[in-house]
Amino acid sequence: MTVRKNQASLTAAEKRSFVDALLELKRTGQYDTFVTTHNAFIMSDTDSGDRVGHRSPSFLPWHRRFLIQFEQALQAIDPAVALPYWDWTADRTASASLWAPGFLGGTGRSRDGQVTEGPFAVSGGRWPVTVTVDGRGFLRRALGSGVAQLPTRAEVDSVLAMPTYDTAPWNSASSDGFRNHLEGWRGVNLHNRVHVWVGGQMATGASPNDPVFWLHHAFIDRLWAQWQARHPRSAYLPAGATRNVVSLNDVMRPWNDVTPAEMLDHTKFYTFDTLA
Repeated sequence: MTVRKNQASLTAAEKRSFVDALLELKRTGQYDTFVTTHNAFIMSDTDSGDRVGHRSPSFLPWHRRFLIQFEQALQAIDPAVALPYWDWTADRTASASLWAPGFLGGTGRSRDGQVTEGPFAVSGGRWPVTVTVDGRGFLRRALGSGVAQLPTRAEVDSVLAMPTYDTAPWNSASSDGFRNHLEGWRGVNLHNRVHVWVGGQMATGASPNDPVFWLHHAFIDRLWAQWQARHPRSAYLPAGATRNVVSLNDVMRPWNDVTPAEMLDHTKFYTFDTLA
C-alpha cells in the first residue's frame, strides 16, 4: 500500500528517488501531458457552464483521481515512490527545507522569477517548460510576492469544522460549504492562496509545471480525508443530477469510468502517514 508522507519527514534517499522519478517522467514527455490536461480544464471550467476540475463540487474528487494517475506514472518508474505532501501551515517560509537545492530547488530570482538552482533549474537542461502560458521556457517562482502569508492552522481548522460539503449554486460563488472555502474562491481561501503565494507558474492554469503543485494538492487531498473523518455523516453534494455539475454518480472527464462516488475512499489507493 502506498503511504504518502509529510515532505518534512522524508529521508535524503526518499527525496532523491522522488526527484529522479519526476525528472524521468519529464524526460519521456509524460509529465507535460499532465500539465496540458490541467491547463485545459482550468480554462474550460466556468461558473455558468460545464465545470469539472475547478469551481465545483468535483474539485476534490477530480484532483484525487488526477494525483492517483500521476503517482502511478511515477511508480511505473520507481515503485517505491509516493507523493509527499506539503503542510504549508508548518513549513511556511521561503527558508523551509522544501525549497532547498537538493529537493524542489530555489525560490526564484527577483528579476524574472527564474529558478536558478536545484534539479528543476532550466540551466541544468532537465526541466524545460514547454507547456507555457507566457512564452517563458523556465520554471518561475515568486514566493510571498502575490500574497504575504500562507494559511494558518487556525484557518484550516475553521474550514475543517464546516459540516456541509458544498452548497448551491455549486460554483465559485457558493458562500457556504467546505469545498469552496477549501478551494478558495470565497471565505477563508486555502488552496488558491497557496498557488498565489508560490507564484510563477503556480499562479497559472499550467501550475503543474512546478513540481510543488503535487505536494500542495496532496495536502489538499489530505485535508479532504481529514474532513471526511470528522464528518462521517456529511455526504458529497450534489447527490442527484444537477446542470453543469458532476453529481455523486456522474462520470468525471477526462476519464470515462470515474465518478466522485468512486473517489470518496482514498484508502483503496493509498494512506497517509497520519491524519491527526
